[in-house]
Amino acid sequence: MASEPAEPVAIVGASGALGFGLAVRLGRAGVPVVIGSRDTARAEEAAQRAGEAVPQGSFSGVENARAVEGVGTVILSVPFRNQSETLKNLKESLSEGQLLIDATVPLAAAVSGRATRMLGVWQGSAAQAAQELVPDGVKVVSALHTVSAGLLADLSHDLGQDVLVCGDSHEDKRHAAQLIERIEGLRCVDCGRLEMARIAESLTALMISVNARHKTHAGIRITGLPDDRWG
Repeated sequence: MASEPAEPVAIVGASGALGFGLAVRLGRAGVPVVIGSRDTARAEEAAQRAGEAVPQGSFSGVENARAVEGVGTVILSVPFRNQSETLKNLKESLSEGQLLIDATVPLAAAVSGRATRMLGVWQGSAAQAAQELVPDGVKVVSALHTVSAGLLADLSHDLGQDVLVCGDSHEDKRHAAQLIERIEGLRCVDCGRLEMARIAESLTALMISVNARHKTHAGIRITGLPDDRWG
């Protein structure tokens, strides 16, 4: 997919494994990354680590509310138990027209259960819950559920896998894909409306089971797709 010059992106939860892996991969691809955390010191520490891993990258670390201000795209990468509180705290900072890429997965591990089991979300999925929590005009796309956090942080590893993207607007999904596909080895696949996120999210539990059983970090690759997937 052809890409325009990179605009800054905020990653809320980038002091965690998945968010940090996304930060260093995007930073290496030339995307300026604002790392957000509930604790400013943790955000600054994560930004310093990212800068050490990718010296040519542009990283800054601030508190979550400051991180999301003035950026067009926000990636939410927090545990399910923190999703609702995080978005409620960002209610005054998120603004109309922003795109939120939600990577939250409602694993039972959030309530001390098994990571191979899912929690029921009455809205249907974590992404649909996020859509209800953000201010009007903030667009939500679901993605990045099956990509290994460990492999993202290992910059020597060739990812070579697909990212399943769900959302109610084709243009929003395309915009998210343009950002994600800046990461070498990731290919985005349009999987339909946001309601399909309940299936995409559940694949995380499946992949955790597969990887534990085979002691690997497998990803997902979908065959038979056309070269022009986004029009």
